[in-house]
Amino acid sequence: MNKKRPVNLDLRTIKQPLPAVTSILHRVTGLILFVGTIFMMYALSLSLESQEGFDAAAALLTESFIAKFIAWGLLSALLYHFFAGIKHLVMDAGYCEEIESGNAAAKATLAISAVSIVLAGVWVW
Repeated sequence: MNKKRPVNLDLRTIKQPLPAVTSILHRVTGLILFVGTIFMMYALSLSLESQEGFDAAAALLTESFIAKFIAWGLLSALLYHFFAGIKHLVMDAGYCEEIESGNAAAKATLAISAVSIVLAGVWVW
């Protein structure tokens, strides 16, 4: 191995192709959903305790800005993860594996996800 080869460790200077960006975002949203399960399990356990707990969880999710923001963030992560997962399944079936079709599928994934995230924001807020 050549010891004098250039090494670029600054990840901000590396230009990733769009399919790689959508794949990385798919992994990031999966991690967000995993961590967000803590908040949703808390709300579920609070709502199942009693009628007062249910009322408190409902009030938390309707009156608190932070709770609404977390709910919208988790819903956004879920929507993007869903559409990117469909793109990955289509690619696993042997379609959209070329550069042009992969870029088109990545753009379609981002566009559909953006529209659905905006609609989810309108629904939550």
